[in-house]
Amino acid sequence: MDFYISKEEVVKSLNLTLGVVEKRQTLPILSNVLFEVDESSLKLTATDLESEISTTSTISNFKSGGKTTAPARKLSDLCRLLPDMTEIHFFLDGDNLKIETDSGKYNLSTLPSEDFPIFELEEAQSQINISPQNLKFLISKTSFAMGNQDWRHYLNGLYLLIDDKTMTAVATDAHRLALSKSLLNEAASENSNGIIPRKSINEIGKLVGDESENIVIKLGPTSIAANVAGTTFVSKLIEGKFPDYEQVIPSGESSLLVVDRKIFSDSLSRVSVLSSEKYKGVRILTKENILNISANNPEKEQGEENVPCEYSGDEIDIAFNVNYLQEILSTIDSEKIEINFFGSEKSCLITDPNSDDLKYVVMPLLI
Repeated sequence: MDFYISKEEVVKSLNLTLGVVEKRQTLPILSNVLFEVDESSLKLTATDLESEISTTSTISNFKSGGKTTAPARKLSDLCRLLPDMTEIHFFLDGDNLKIETDSGKYNLSTLPSEDFPIFELEEAQSQINISPQNLKFLISKTSFAMGNQDWRHYLNGLYLLIDDKTMTAVATDAHRLALSKSLLNEAASENSNGIIPRKSINEIGKLVGDESENIVIKLGPTSIAANVAGTTFVSKLIEGKFPDYEQVIPSGESSLLVVDRKIFSDSLSRVSVLSSEKYKGVRILTKENILNISANNPEKEQGEENVPCEYSGDEIDIAFNVNYLQEILSTIDSEKIEINFFGSEKSCLITDPNSDDLKYVVMPLLI
């Protein structure tokens, strides 16, 4: 293996692989990236056994091809710190990967490419074609509500449901729920669904970026593959049955409150400074066209604000975790938000008046 490549090309590819490379691994080879070189390109692959990413970059001068694996983070740090526009010479010398530039020589240890784990691909259940804007919308509007190391493993991911020309994304940690819908470019070959692990959906979200090309997703019974501008990301799905989210979304008669999103968010930020550090609870009282927000803590400190709103329903006295409210408010782009109250002890439904494709549910807090 002997080739030349620009710093910019190799750094871009290495950056894409680093999110998958395990910082703490049981197998040393999992901290390495697989090099595969042919006459025109360098293919880099990283895996953590649960997911895999492969990306291809163009080489500037080919001497000989081959395969090896090298430490991903050391390699990335080294190449990133080289001067811009540097041409880097990579070649194998026994068990060492030699790296040479005009100003320096470096030597990295390698591990045999034959030991690098191969990710088993399966037949896709359905192929999905979606614009990067729509996929980014789905992920950014919902992924914050995923569970984090919950013992109910099926909550630690994003549930995707494909139904004809619509993709629905749902996330919940049992305290709040986020739902978003988006259109596909064309109807899927068949309906399908799956729970994508937290780490994997975050990696797909990073890959999407501001790409202009459409993204092809293949969803199978146990895995998902996403192809984004020449980079392929594959991940196992979380086993288990996702909760019936439609049962979680409150329905029926409700009292509607409309409030300015920024004014509400700023008020929550100020009042919550004096909330209990343990529960981060804020109390909300609704009166005609007034939203009263208050908080207190064990030190007997308290804060209170009145926020103007549009409301003419029943008086509601309810408490919420302020972080849950703020995360929802930060994902809504409209100037105003709608909050549907179904009583003082029931979950509320938060929606964007300009979009039927977003729904957020927050359970009340008992404080």
